[in-house]
Order: sequence, then structure tokens, then C-alpha cells
Amino acid sequence: MNRKFIRGIRRKHPWDIAENEVTPEAVFRDRRRITAMLGLGALSASLPGYVQAGIFDLFGEDQPLFATRALNFTVNSHYQTAEQQTPYDKVIRHNNFYEFGTGKQDPFENAQKLKVNPWQLNIEGLVDKPLTLDYDDLYKLIPLEQRIYRLRCVEAWSMVIPWVGFPLAALLKKVGVSSKASHVAFETLFDPEQMPGQRNPLMGGGIHYPYVEGLRLDEAMNELTFLAVGLYDQTLSPQSGAPIRLVVPWKYGFKSIKSVVRIRLVDKEPPNSWHQLVPHEYGFYANVNPEVDHPRWSQASERRIAAGGLFNAKRIATLPFNGYGEQVAAMYQGMDLRKYF
Repeated sequence: MNRKFIRGIRRKHPWDIAENEVTPEAVFRDRRRITAMLGLGALSASLPGYVQAGIFDLFGEDQPLFATRALNFTVNSHYQTAEQQTPYDKVIRHNNFYEFGTGKQDPFENAQKLKVNPWQLNIEGLVDKPLTLDYDDLYKLIPLEQRIYRLRCVEAWSMVIPWVGFPLAALLKKVGVSSKASHVAFETLFDPEQMPGQRNPLMGGGIHYPYVEGLRLDEAMNELTFLAVGLYDQTLSPQSGAPIRLVVPWKYGFKSIKSVVRIRLVDKEPPNSWHQLVPHEYGFYANVNPEVDHPRWSQASERRIAAGGLFNAKRIATLPFNGYGEQVAAMYQGMDLRKYF
């Protein structure tokens, strides 16, 4: 078959990237050997943790980590981006997951012993066939695919991450959505014994747990909305939301709820944790909008976390809907996005 013809098919979207531009797995996983070769082991051990995270976190630390495993995905999707991907070690070391602490490194340091197998994900509420998925079902029920999405945090930093998972719509179609349903509610695991932020209000940022989120039904059924079970061809680490999390790339990162145990179809707008805590700062929709600032952060630009050290992040302009307006803007036609933020 003509290679130009194949390329024409694969690059049908403006964010497509050639497979040879994707960071090889061997590059981002061979960090300890590189550290030893450069003679950085002793030096990194003498530095404070936050400095190591900024300068040496490309290579990681020699501490016991949660054991991930390789994932096989059968679909190479067209959902990609031409932007440089965030290195694996930065993705797993720079997280907001207040169940394990409010610092960016806290989830990396405090989540490694989280038990994710056995696990149950319940899909219930206004559905025809309620369903409970066990741990193995998460990887077998629906064919897995890789999607490379931008992730934009409301704190004005961003990443580019290759997720592995399946469309939320595919799961909802399996259970059959009732005509009475208008929204989808999500809930994170509640386990104070394993999640210290849930039992310590100061450590957990004052959030009322379990952490909850929600989407309108049309948002949940949108082609971009994704349930991720892995990243960089590996199962998720706990700080990244193991074993399954939501990824909604046109919304701020706090909408992409982690370690999900319950998906419920409902007939009204469900609560979301940050809106409950600070309603004037966090709305239900949380669409990325450079024209609507958060009270504490301008949303006009963002700091893209990429390869390199602490001061190597690049400041770039933020795009409406995080650059996914072609796929999602129509859902908000006629809405005042300053009011419905």
C-alpha cells in the first residue's frame, strides 16, 4: 500500500504526530543507569527533595515504587498532538491528589503502597443494566487504545501525556443510559487508612471526602472523554489515579477524577468537590478558558512541564478549550462561559 496514502489517513486531525516522534519506552525508563553513568548518584542524595524533583526528576529516585506492568493496546487512535510529551518521571512526580497530601511530590511519596487489586468499579443509577467491574475487567471489557492529550491544570501548568484506556461513551453504551439521565456523577475511593489526606483535614486540603465530580451527559458521551487505565504503555501508578481515572482534556485537570470506584447516571447536576469547597473559585464546568481567570491564577498562559530541570518549563499561550474547541465548543453554544465557568 502507498505510504503517502497511509500517512494521509493517519494525519486526518491537526494534532496528529508521527509514531517515530513518540518518546521510546527505553529512554524514559533507563534513568538509574544514566544517573550512574553521569556520576549523579551521590550528588542527588545530598540535595533536598524539592531540588531533586526539579533538576534530577528525569531520572527518579532509588526508592521502592508501586509496581506497574506493561499494557497492550489494540487501537492506535488519531487523538494525538504534535507537541513534545512530558517525560514519564515528571508525570508521576508532579501531581495533585490531595488524598495523599497537598504538595506536588506528596502523592509520589505517600501513595506507593495503595492497594488497587482487588478493585471494584460500579456503574449504576439511571441505567438499564447496572454493572460492577473487577480489576481485570478494567483492561479486558473494552479494547484499549492510546490517546495523547494535553492536560491543563487550573494552577496554570500543563503536560502532554500518552494515556491508555477506552472512551467513557463505550462503557455507558454497554450499561444502557436511561432517557431520564442528564448527568454523570463520579466518586473516588474512600479509604482513610490508605489515603492519609482523607483522615487529616490539613493534609487533605479541607476537602470533604470522598472526592466527587460530574459531567453533563453530552460531555460524558463526547468522543474525547476517556477512562484511562495506563500512561506511557504502563498501568497507572497510584499518584496518577490507579487503577482507573477520568481524562477530560478540554477541562481543567481537577475534573479528571482519579481512582474511580463509582459512576452514577443521575437526572440533575451532581456536586463536585472543589465547587463545594470554594464555589466562587471553581465552577461545575471548568472548561479551559484563557479569557476567564481564576482568582489566584491568570489563565491566559501556562507553564508547560517538559524535559529538563527545574527552570526549563516553557511559558506558552493557553488555547480555548485547551485546543479541543473543534470537538467540544458546540456543546456550549449560547452559554455565557463567564457565568458557567
